[in-house]
Amino acid sequence: MTDPAPDAAQDAAPDPARDLVALLDLEYLDVDLFRGKQPDTTRQRVYGGQVAAQSLIAAARTVEPDLHVHSLHSYFLLPGDYSVPIIYDVERIRDGRSFVTRRVVARQHGRAIYYQTLSFQRLEEGLEHQDVMPRVKPPEEGVDLMELMRRRGNEESDALGKEWAALDARWLGSSRRGLDPDPDHPSQSRMWIRIRGEMGDDPLEHLAAFTFASDVSLLGASLAAHDGADPTTVQMASLDHTVWFHRPFRVDEWWLYDQWSPSAGGARGLSIGRVFRQDGVLVATVAQEGLIRPKTR
Repeated sequence: MTDPAPDAAQDAAPDPARDLVALLDLEYLDVDLFRGKQPDTTRQRVYGGQVAAQSLIAAARTVEPDLHVHSLHSYFLLPGDYSVPIIYDVERIRDGRSFVTRRVVARQHGRAIYYQTLSFQRLEEGLEHQDVMPRVKPPEEGVDLMELMRRRGNEESDALGKEWAALDARWLGSSRRGLDPDPDHPSQSRMWIRIRGEMGDDPLEHLAAFTFASDVSLLGASLAAHDGADPTTVQMASLDHTVWFHRPFRVDEWWLYDQWSPSAGGARGLSIGRVFRQDGVLVATVAQEGLIRPKTR
């Protein structure tokens, strides 16, 4: 048997960035109506970041190319089903001269499972300021997130490792493990993240890939102040998810996810995340409230 040609071997090599872009791509069905793909997974409930990212792609395909998304706000209504595609229906709420608004409903089995409202803007000059990035260890000194989940006994770690294969996440620590105490923010978590491989230059693909990744760990910050609280002891589910995009960045280059939870109560936790490029530029802010209900044994 002869060895495969170099080009064939290269084509067969795993390309996590390309696979993620392909997953987030949508099939056009009709005007403002799209169908999303599903990954090969053993998990039962669709990952929220996937639905949010595909919804962003659907909305962006209904606006002019010079309009750029600056915020999205969303609610998770029902668990998604991996066994069937997701249908994305876009409603054109408003078309203004500077701002455009879209609303997306994601449906399965005839029911809405997720709503997302997005605002797009034509680029303008304006006032500028930003928070300062905290001093942290470099990505090379972080711990691989999936390996950390395996060591802590997360039942879904193997399935998540396959589904999140495109994410290179390096955990830096939390309020209980590795971070210096901060009385003003008792529940914190930090990590570096990037997409494995090299993505193209389409800004929308980078924003969608970031939206996919932004849901990977944020709710966990609401557990960082509590001993013994982790996915093995607490039922966790995202309830809503908001992203504000401030400045351009490449998602295949390292970005710091600086996360903290200002409040938890009533079996819910609120988490906020600031996203910095390695050069200290603040590129996005994310917020999420989720269910954090202690499991009964």
